[in-house]
Amino acid sequence: MATATITVKGMTCGGCVNSVTKALTGVQGVQEAKVDLNGATATVTFDENKTSVASLKEAVDDAGYETE
Repeated sequence: MATATITVKGMTCGGCVNSVTKALTGVQGVQEAKVDLNGATATVTFDENKTSVASLKEAVDDAGYETE
């Protein structure tokens, strides 16, 4: 398992946190996603053999938020 912290821009409320969490946990290989509204980050634990950081960022982008 690997862990990555992704900067997420555009979150303004708890609903945004839920949307980003749902987007990340929907990616195959993701074990856990912890989204921090105040820190504007998502810390994701995932199986490197099933997904990548690029795929995680794409899922967040597709949910309507910006990643760095």
